[in-house]
Amino acid sequence: MRFVLPLFALALASQVQAAPNIVWIVTEDISPNLGCYGDPDAITPNLDKFAAQGARFTRCFTHCPVCAPTRSGLISGQYPTTMGSHHMRSKLVTPPPLFTDELKKAGYAVFWPGKTDFNFDPPKGWADTRNWVQNPDLLPKDKPFFAYINYVVSHESQVRPTPEQYKKNTAKLKPSEFRDPAKVTLPPYYPDHPDVRRNVATYHENITATDYLVGNVLKVLDDRKLTDNTLVFFFGDHGWGMPRGKRWCYDSGTRAPLLVRWPGKVEPGSVREDLVAMLDFPATVLAVAGVEIPKAMQGQVFLGDKPSPARKYAFSGRDRMDETEDRVRSVRSDRYRYVRNFHPELPYAQWQNYGDEMPAMKVWRKLAFDGKLNDVQMAFFARTKPKEEFYDLNADPYETKNLATSADHAKILAEHRTALDQWIKETKDLGQVPEKDLIARGIVKDVLSVEYADRVKLHPKTSPVP
Repeated sequence: MRFVLPLFALALASQVQAAPNIVWIVTEDISPNLGCYGDPDAITPNLDKFAAQGARFTRCFTHCPVCAPTRSGLISGQYPTTMGSHHMRSKLVTPPPLFTDELKKAGYAVFWPGKTDFNFDPPKGWADTRNWVQNPDLLPKDKPFFAYINYVVSHESQVRPTPEQYKKNTAKLKPSEFRDPAKVTLPPYYPDHPDVRRNVATYHENITATDYLVGNVLKVLDDRKLTDNTLVFFFGDHGWGMPRGKRWCYDSGTRAPLLVRWPGKVEPGSVREDLVAMLDFPATVLAVAGVEIPKAMQGQVFLGDKPSPARKYAFSGRDRMDETEDRVRSVRSDRYRYVRNFHPELPYAQWQNYGDEMPAMKVWRKLAFDGKLNDVQMAFFARTKPKEEFYDLNADPYETKNLATSADHAKILAEHRTALDQWIKETKDLGQVPEKDLIARGIVKDVLSVEYADRVKLHPKTSPVP
């Protein structure tokens, strides 16, 4: 007797088969310093080939220029400043819903090996934490999957590696792939010093090492014949892990590479110049998977058949960075950046124990105290900050010329100022609430006094300016 599936069952099976697999390849602390972005110091053949197979996004921005708050938004689809996870090294008492939960309800297998770092503890059993790249047999054949992989070789800590770490990180590099520190490009605000150049050269070598790892992931998908039905994102969690990059709401801290490949859906070799926020990633993943987007999510959809209207602004903020207090909010449009410093009485270059381990920062700080910097290099060591900053990225890509008092830019600055005011109100930004009050309300645990109180006592004088 022959068994015949009902029509509705056949339709359901077809939908399940059509649902794309989704892969996130994530690396840490890098700006768009890839060959496909035109960086002359980059050696990234695998990522350049990948970009040619899909789309390269030129204006992708994180909501926070440091890892844990960024990841809390990536996994939840909510701003850290809305949830209370905005301080670096904080911990929410009650974790938010995860976008991966919605995928699992829709029949997806979810793999998330290694690093979480969400500023909260994910619930037990929330994902399969086994390394699917090392063991691709884990990937299911009977249902779609979401698979995350995170590589740390480009992290800030690896820009200043021990000799053993450096040898391990660069083990696969060919002799021609090592960088000559004398030839790398420096931002104009850095002093031209051998230690600075060595850090920047190592940074680029680490990206090449990451490129090899990305090639391994793409080979797994090819070997398993999964490429044609798999949407792949490659991105960095925020900007480069160098001084005045990571932790700061400039392009150097918030702009990251984003490459997307989706055969048949994303045009090969295309370039997308629209604004994309990393908070949009969860909503987009759910939309392309055919899953309803929860109302609590604050991102929008930028891929698929029904994308949201184009963004006008991308918002970001920084708050406490380990033991160092501050509050900064920023608005990025297609051309301009507006920055509001809520503590203008504090210097930019406050001592921060972890960040000040970077040799480039040590040199920069010493030269500031010795009075051996030019005006652009010295600006980061001013005793106070302006209340507002405004930059024209077309004319000033390194954001060194503050136009906040320019009469010619007053109108466009006011538009950005209003947009930030509205965003703070609509998203219920908790940055204005003292952390001790967040602790008292039971929103976050007391990480500040437990882990960082002693560090503050060790801080030396920060600014050479009286």
